[in-house]
Amino acid sequence: MERVKCLIIGSGPAGYTAAIYASRAGLKPVLIEGMQPGGQLTTTTEVDNFPGFPQGVDANMLMANCRAQAERFGADIRFGTVTEVDFAKRPFSITVDGNKPFEADSVIIATGASAKYLGLESERKFRGMGVSACATCDGFFYRKKVVAVVGGGDTACEEATYLAGLCRKVYMIVRRNVLRATEAMQKRVMETENIEILWECQTQEVLGDEAGVTGARLVRKSGEVFDIDIDGFFLAIGHHPNSDVFKDWVETDEAGYIKVQAGTSLTNVPGVFAAGDVCDPRYRQAVVAAGSGCKAAMDAEKYLKESL
Repeated sequence: MERVKCLIIGSGPAGYTAAIYASRAGLKPVLIEGMQPGGQLTTTTEVDNFPGFPQGVDANMLMANCRAQAERFGADIRFGTVTEVDFAKRPFSITVDGNKPFEADSVIIATGASAKYLGLESERKFRGMGVSACATCDGFFYRKKVVAVVGGGDTACEEATYLAGLCRKVYMIVRRNVLRATEAMQKRVMETENIEILWECQTQEVLGDEAGVTGARLVRKSGEVFDIDIDGFFLAIGHHPNSDVFKDWVETDEAGYIKVQAGTSLTNVPGVFAAGDVCDPRYRQAVVAAGSGCKAAMDAEKYLKESL
């Protein structure tokens, strides 16, 4: 069984940043990348709001650079998926791919959160080519264009009103005949002139060509099928934090997000830390995740110094 001082579970901005800081602190971290090296950010194309890139940066290149920077300082990065953990006692027990056991003096969980999609083949086809699950990330690319937002909760209303400030027109595709959002959010949507709500509608297909999304085919509850012309298709039906394997050990909220002590990365288990979207139901931004990865590595360093 391999033993490490610091095991980082998950890549992306949080995991790679944690690896950079942990390596520089001499913790000799091992990072297990998961099934999607680079995290959810790699499902988009250009990142326009990460500091230090005035012309924007390709998302995959940004994550590749973060990975290379972590490796430069000595991080041991391996492909694999954590399938089982035991945080009952130290050293912690972690199993990768069902048959690779580790013992770790500290663990940083940076497994992220996955956006919920409709499950359409056309939706997968145009992901990163007009289909997005983050208006804050990608909305700027649709200035003065027409977009659609799927969903009827607070997140959908927030995304729609944000996009309405950038786009010529925003459709909201709502499955029911009411919004599930709070009264304040509903009021904001209703008072925004360039938002049109398509009630009792579901998406049948995302339409497009080699350049990307051009429209969406919808079906009303009545059975009527019709198309809308759009340039962007935004999903706002929620996220699922990738925390299932840890739930028997660390505290989570009702949605599954790992709870951390305010202003820190500390979980309820001493020596286990969380960073990035797996513990952030609010912001879900790459720069915030990177910052939390820094905090997790520093918290782990302090913990190891005080406990070993």
